[in-house]
Amino acid sequence: MDKGENIKMINLAVINIKEVVKYLVKLTIVITVVVALTRYFSTYKNALTNKFSDKTFLECINQTIPGIKVMNKAETKTPKIEPLKMMLNMELAMIDTIHEEKITSNGEERVKNNNIEEQPTNEKVEEIQTGVKTEVLENNVPTKFTDEYNGVKVKNGTDNKLTKEILTPNININMKNVLIFHTHTCESYTPSQAYPYKQTGNFRTTDRNYSVVRVGRELENYLKPYGYNIIHDESYHDYPSYSGSYSSSLETVEKILKENSGYDIVLDLHRDAIGDNTYAPTVKIGEEYAAQLMFVIGSNGGVDEHENWQENLKFAVKVQEKANELYPGLFKPIILRNSDYNQFVSKAACIIEVGATGNTLEQCLASMKYLSKVIREL
Repeated sequence: MDKGENIKMINLAVINIKEVVKYLVKLTIVITVVVALTRYFSTYKNALTNKFSDKTFLECINQTIPGIKVMNKAETKTPKIEPLKMMLNMELAMIDTIHEEKITSNGEERVKNNNIEEQPTNEKVEEIQTGVKTEVLENNVPTKFTDEYNGVKVKNGTDNKLTKEILTPNININMKNVLIFHTHTCESYTPSQAYPYKQTGNFRTTDRNYSVVRVGRELENYLKPYGYNIIHDESYHDYPSYSGSYSSSLETVEKILKENSGYDIVLDLHRDAIGDNTYAPTVKIGEEYAAQLMFVIGSNGGVDEHENWQENLKFAVKVQEKANELYPGLFKPIILRNSDYNQFVSKAACIIEVGATGNTLEQCLASMKYLSKVIREL
C-alpha cells in the first residue's frame, strides 16, 4: 500500500468517528428530552390525583359530619390544613356530644343529664294546630270507665269513692318545671321503616333512640323553647334486671328532687304493657296519626302515707280536660289503682302510658307534640 492510500484511509476513519460522535450527541439530546417530559407529566398527574383525593376526602367529611365545616377552595387564602390537627378537632367535637355516663355498683348504667345545657339541642319551635278534626280509630280493646267528671272518664280500680270534690282539678302547682323519667326505660314499639331496631327483649331495647326515652326527648324538645325547665333522666331502671325497677327509679327521682327544688310535675313515661302488636290505640288528628295516651294514678291502697294521690288525680283530670277540649280522643280513660307507683314523691306525679306495643315510634312522637300543646295551654 502506497503513502497516498494510507492518508485516504486515515481521513475516512476520522470522518466515521465524527459521524458516530454526532449521532451519539443527538441520541443523548433526544433521551434527555423524553426523560424530562416523562417526569413533568408524572409530577402533574400526581398533583391532580392528590388534589382530587384531598377534595373528595374533605367533601366526604362535610357530608358525614355536618357540624364540621371544611373549606378547600383554591381561591381562598387560608393556611394549609394540617391533617392531624383536623382529626383531633373532629374527635373533640364528637366527644362533647356524648352524655356523661355512670355505672352503679350493681352494674346498672345510669345517664345523668340533669343539666339542660349538656343535652342535645333539638328543640322544636312549631305552631301546633288546634281546632282540627280528631277521630279515634277502632281497636280490639273496649273502653271501660266507672266515673266521669266534666267529660273526663276514670276507671276506678280501688275501693276509694271518687266524689266530685276529689275529681275537681283545683290544684296549685308549678307548671314551668317538669321532671321526666322512665321506670321501664327499655320499653319500645313495633319497628317501622323509619325506625327499625334490633329488639333485646319482647318489645324492649337498650337503644335509647328507639325506646320510651326517645319519646321523652320529644316532649322535652317541644316544651323547652317555651320556657319550661326540663330535667329528663335517661337512666336504665329495668336493665340489666327488670325486678326492682320501681325501687331503682325511686332512688333516682328522690335524688333529683333533693337537688332541684320546685319540681311538682313528675312524669314517668311508659309504653302500655300488652305484649303483642295487635293492640295499637290510635287517634287521627287532622291528617296525622298519633298514639293514644293514658294516665295511670296510684292511690293509698298500697301505702298509708301516700297523701298526694288525690292531688295527682286532680292533675291528671286537669290535663285531660284541656286535652278533650283541644284534641278529643288523645287520652283514654284515667286508670286509678291501689299501687302507689312512687307517686307520693310529688303532688303532680303520674304515669303516662304512651301508646302500646302495636304503635310505631312515629305515632308516639306525634303524641308528644300534641301533649306539649295541651300542657302549654293549662
